Amino acid sequence: MSTPSTNDERTEAFLRLLGEHERRLAIYVTGLITCPQDAQDIIQEGKIVMWRQFHQFELGTNFAAWARKILFYQILAYRRKSKRIAASALSGRMLEILSEESESAIREDRWIKREKALDDCVEKLPKDHRDILEMRYRDESSIERISHRTERTEGAIYRLLSRLRKNLYDCVEKELTTPLSSS
Repeated sequence: MSTPSTNDERTEAFLRLLGEHERRLAIYVTGLITCPQDAQDIIQEGKIVMWRQFHQFELGTNFAAWARKILFYQILAYRRKSKRIAASALSGRMLEILSEESESAIREDRWIKREKALDDCVEKLPKDHRDILEMRYRDESSIERISHRTERTEGAIYRLLSRLRKNLYDCVEKELTTPLSSS
């Protein structure tokens, strides 16, 4: 890849690379940070740092690895300043091990295979169950709101979501371990 000669070309190269790898970078962060909002904040801050440091990136080398390293340091900074992380939280070394495992999973497309299996399993659910999952996880509706919309008790919604999560987990594991699984 040739070196861009203008700032506009450099900006375009950054945006192209970021767009190409953005989804996997988000998977990487959300695999290491449990709170979705915190993960989004880390990703946003990481993008700013990537842009500021992009002049140090050598085009033609591994952008994803470079970006994950920046995000890893953003995660460490988040952990240092977060008052919500308990003293017993993951050590820095454990976070490194999880980061390495996450990078390995990304390289081997394990996340993509798992996501495909999850999509297949969700499609097998009755429509009303899919609707409840979408309300909760896509639309981020509260249990109370789902309860009102479906005319079920909040307790029934909690129990159903718990069963659905377990059934989906079991289905995904089965899909991933069955050779040449049929959809």
